[in-house]
Amino acid sequence: MTLGFIGCGKMASALVRGVLRAGVVLAERVVVSDCYPGAAQQLASDTGVKALATNAEVVAASDTVLLCVKPQEALQVLEAVAPALAGKLVVSIAAGVSLRSLEQATGVGVRVVRVMPNTPALVQRAATAYALGAFATAEEAAVVESLFGAVGYVGRVREELLDAVTGLSGSGPAYGFLLIEALADGGVLMGLPRDLALKLAAQTLAGAAEMVLQTGQHPSVLRDAVASPGGTTIAGIAALEAAGVRAGLIHAVQAATERSRELQEIASRKG
Repeated sequence: MTLGFIGCGKMASALVRGVLRAGVVLAERVVVSDCYPGAAQQLASDTGVKALATNAEVVAASDTVLLCVKPQEALQVLEAVAPALAGKLVVSIAAGVSLRSLEQATGVGVRVVRVMPNTPALVQRAATAYALGAFATAEEAAVVESLFGAVGYVGRVREELLDAVTGLSGSGPAYGFLLIEALADGGVLMGLPRDLALKLAAQTLAGAAEMVLQTGQHPSVLRDAVASPGGTTIAGIAALEAAGVRAGLIHAVQAATERSRELQEIASRKG
């Protein structure tokens, strides 16, 4: 497999480093380009991959092309290289750009996969979901899972669920950061030094998440194991429920999902 990355931003850089670290592909089989040549050259210098001058060169040198550009640029970029995409696999991480639009831009019969990763890919802890286009098969699914599995968890969904993925895991890191900040503020309120409170809050949420992933137990089971009758934890949980924290998080996912749908509709009308 030869990988070509069009766009060398943070997400693309994380993916390049992840697949190299996992041994999915060797550096000499990865080529990159960017509208800012310096970005491609820097990534090449850091990782040992090859920077090429144009997107067309990347497509010509690759059998799998990862489109890692801004959503508003995605279709124009694809249309410019469409004649060379026959027989290639195109993997797009452009948020809100539908499979139908991607397939129209690439040409009839091109295998397209749409992927929604999130920013913890930068630390190999991504939560990623993908949807297959009309011409993509189980073989393409396996390729996507090997690539994005190198930087975290990856699962397959129907395309219509990608907006919900955006609302949950795409926007979710921001919810987590907010929770960490709030917990740390609570610690400071109760007398802890700021730096210690922040580290304790971040490590506590990271540890709780890892327990869910490793044990496979439902969060409510793990919660109940901590909440002793009449103890400190159940008192804290009661305060959270009274403040509507659970409902607030549910509504956050709902609001982000609905906004993702709105933005996709706006993009389709402009297209």
